Parts: sequence; C-alpha cells; structure tokens
Amino acid sequence: MPEQANTEHSKDTSEAQSPPVDDEVSLLDSLIVLARNKRIVLGVPLVAVIGAAVTTLFLPNIYTGTSRILPPQQSTSAGAALLNQLGGALGGLAGATGGALGIRNPNDLYVGMLKSRTVADNLISRFELGKVYDEEHLSDARRRLDRETTIVAGKDGIITIEVDDENPKRAAELANAYVDELKKLTKVLAVTEASQRRLFFEQQLLQAKDSLTAAEIAARQGLQKGGLAQVDAQGRSMIEVTARLRAQISAKEVQLGAMRTFAAEGNPELQRNQQELEALRHELGRIEGSSPDTAAKKRDTSGNAGLGNLGRLRDVKYYEFLYELLAKQYELAKIDEAKDATIIQVMDTAIEPDRKSKPKRTLIVVIFALAGLFASITWVFFREAAAKAKADPKMASRLETLRGYLGWKW
Repeated sequence: MPEQANTEHSKDTSEAQSPPVDDEVSLLDSLIVLARNKRIVLGVPLVAVIGAAVTTLFLPNIYTGTSRILPPQQSTSAGAALLNQLGGALGGLAGATGGALGIRNPNDLYVGMLKSRTVADNLISRFELGKVYDEEHLSDARRRLDRETTIVAGKDGIITIEVDDENPKRAAELANAYVDELKKLTKVLAVTEASQRRLFFEQQLLQAKDSLTAAEIAARQGLQKGGLAQVDAQGRSMIEVTARLRAQISAKEVQLGAMRTFAAEGNPELQRNQQELEALRHELGRIEGSSPDTAAKKRDTSGNAGLGNLGRLRDVKYYEFLYELLAKQYELAKIDEAKDATIIQVMDTAIEPDRKSKPKRTLIVVIFALAGLFASITWVFFREAAAKAKADPKMASRLETLRGYLGWKW
C-alpha cells in the first residue's frame, strides 16, 4: 500500500510539473499544417522560381571593364628641400606654401577628379553615350554614366575604376578612357605639391619682374636728370644691407599671408613669424636711422635729387635680390613638376571581359525561391490561426467586431 501511494504521488507531481499539451504548438502540429497545405507551400516557390528564371532570361548581360591606377604620392620634393636651405632669405616659406597648398589625401583628390563633370562630359561626347543610353538630355546621360561607374580608392593607395556596359569592348574602353581623361586634367590643373609651388612662384616672379622693370626705369630717368650723390664704400654696403632686409621683409609677409590660409591667429608658428617680421622691420628702421615710417617720409620730402636717386638704386637692388630668389625657386618647381607629371601609373589596363558580371541569374532564382517559400509558409500559418479563431466563440465574436470596423469580409 505505501508503495502504491508513493507511485500515485509521483504521478501527480509529474503531471503538475509538465505543461499541458494543448497550450503549446508542437513541431508535429506544424508539420501537419504544412503537409495539409503542401500544394500552397510548394506551389508558390515553384511559381516564383519559374517567373524569376523566365524574367532573368530577358535581362541583358552586363560586362565590367576594370582598370587600376596608382596616383602620385605627395612627398617632399627637391625644390622644397632646397627652399628650406635658403633660411636667411626666405625662412620657412617652403613649409608655409607646402602646408597651405599640399594635399592631405591625394587619393580622395584624384577620385574627385575622376567623378568630375568635366571628365563625364568628355566621355559622353567621345563615346556618344547619349545614343547608347538612349538619353536625350546631357544631364540624364551624365547620371546614367555615374550609375554605371564605380570608382574606389583602396587602403593600399590603389584607385580602382569599374564601368558596366552591355558591350564588353566598350566597357573596357570606357575604363581606360577614365585614366586618359585624368591625365589630361592633371596637365591643366595644379594638383601636385610641385605644380602648386610652380604656380605660386610663377605669380610672384611676374610681380617681381614688373616691379624690377619699373624700378630700373625710374632709376635711369632720375640719373639722367639729377645725377647720383657721392657715396663711400660704407654707404654702398648699407644700401646692399637695406635692400636685403627689405627683401626678407617681403618674403616674410608672403609667408604670413600663406600661413593665414590654414592657421588661426593663435597659432604659435604664426605668432613666431609675426615676431620675426617685426624684428626685421625694427632692424630696417634702425639701419635707415629711424623707424620705417619716418624713413619713408624723409625720402619723400628730400629735396636732394642725388639722394633721391640713391633711394631708387636701392629699390633696384631690392627687386634684383627678390627676383633672383624667386627665379631659382621657380626653376626648381618646374623641374619637380616635370618629374611628377609622369607619376600616374597604370597598374592594370582594362581588357575586354570574357565573362559577364551581371545579372547573377542563379542568385536571383534562389532569392525568389526563398522569398516564395517564406511567403507561402507565413500565409498557411496565418490561415490556420484564423480558422482556429473562428472555431472559438469568443475569438469569433472579436473577429466579427474587427471585421465590422475594418469593413473586411472573411
């Protein structure tokens, strides 16, 4: 009897711990539902597969032409290094121009150039892409070309250009044409550090040349009219020193102007150069016997024609010295630019692809099959849940109320 009581107690405990079978949806019930609706579960994916397969047969084959280039890498050029060695005359002018004009990330710059409207318009005109894409407006053809083109700069510094087209030959030609247009554009724009330095010194050199010519004409005319005051060797030396100081001041002002394009007023390097400029001006004023403003007034109000002509000769010396410095740097920048012009290297020239890249028909069919299977299973379980709800009086009443509000017919 005790054993029988223990057995009954254990059965009661087991039944209390195990959940009711009716409260859970078992795997077997789910399989039964799917088996009962197997025509829908299997038929919908089959129809989706057939429809996707037929549709993909009408899609045109797309081929991708791929080219890879290694753009110029920014580095300290020979001209910039020699510019730093001039020290006393131009100070940190090379550092200022390099900092203000240098390129932080050259790959991003060249990717932007490849995606520019200028390059796109040239390609559209060259390959008559308006007719190829059946686009009447240039803007529409430009957008279509942008969709068909992928330009990416990798972490390894290599720029990859991919162009999709139905014609494999044209796809390769377009990818190579992007490289050709980039080379043409770099010849027009100053994109490298050497090109920007060349352009900078070219502008400064032209200004110095014009100023030197004007100073020589003024000095020649003054000498013809009033002669030249007698000056000893020490005086001539002072003229030379004054001209050099004025050239240093001009170079320092150019440097500060370049630094202000990228540095705030509180920048320590900018403040240090401002202090050096003030020191140079003070030294010039001391050599001339007074401050720069007072010295200029004395030159303007002096009635001695010989002393006036002496000032004109000093201007000539100043512009000669400045022109000489700028001419040297201009020649060095031209040499660096000539070397940088050939740095765009084509790693992989696009060749005519022998296999299509799109459409991926197998992948499309598989995706449609999975989507159809998911949709059919969802619909089957939803319909089964709705049928059970109708069998329950309470749920049926609620469903009827919902149907009335929504205006649906079950």
